[in-house]
Amino acid sequence: MSGAQADGPGAAGRNVHRLRTSAGLSLAELAAAGGISKTTLHGLEQGEGNPTLSTLWALATALGVSLGELLEPPAPPVAVVRAAEGPRADGDAVHARLLHRIALRGTVEIYAIEVDAAEQASAAHLPGVQECLIVTGGSVRTGPSDEPVDLAEGDSVHFGAAGPHVYRGLGPRNRALLLMLHPAYPASPAPAERR
Repeated sequence: MSGAQADGPGAAGRNVHRLRTSAGLSLAELAAAGGISKTTLHGLEQGEGNPTLSTLWALATALGVSLGELLEPPAPPVAVVRAAEGPRADGDAVHARLLHRIALRGTVEIYAIEVDAAEQASAAHLPGVQECLIVTGGSVRTGPSDEPVDLAEGDSVHFGAAGPHVYRGLGPRNRALLLMLHPAYPASPAPAERR
């Protein structure tokens, strides 16, 4: 199978339309910049058809945005993506499933973690810190302390970590990738020079 499959009909088309109009481009201008026909672009914006990965990449490039910006609808504060969910784009040999799209200026730390079958409470991190966890084996309960979610292998969650949150392994061996997203903080002032 080849083409985009979004959460909800026409998500890619709505995003293309929104980005095109906010850039002040006409249908003809974007179609020409993306190397596709005006009819194809109009159909995509109307939620018709099933654009290929190549078409979506061409439009993303022409609009100066990432592929994820075309595929993903706006996310809620705690976004859970189950193993069989998420917008997809398929090519001849590569099949991509967007888990989360996170805009950030700062630093991303990526950890391979194992989560034991005990609960660990994590204190609030600095303002703006986010966590994204992708379960690679077993199952894990995690998220804000007041509304954690249970995740199985292949599921993922993205949440703001500036409040208390928890981790608990739900199986005998639980593994995940944890992305810690730290915004760019202002540089600390240099110590005053001694005279």
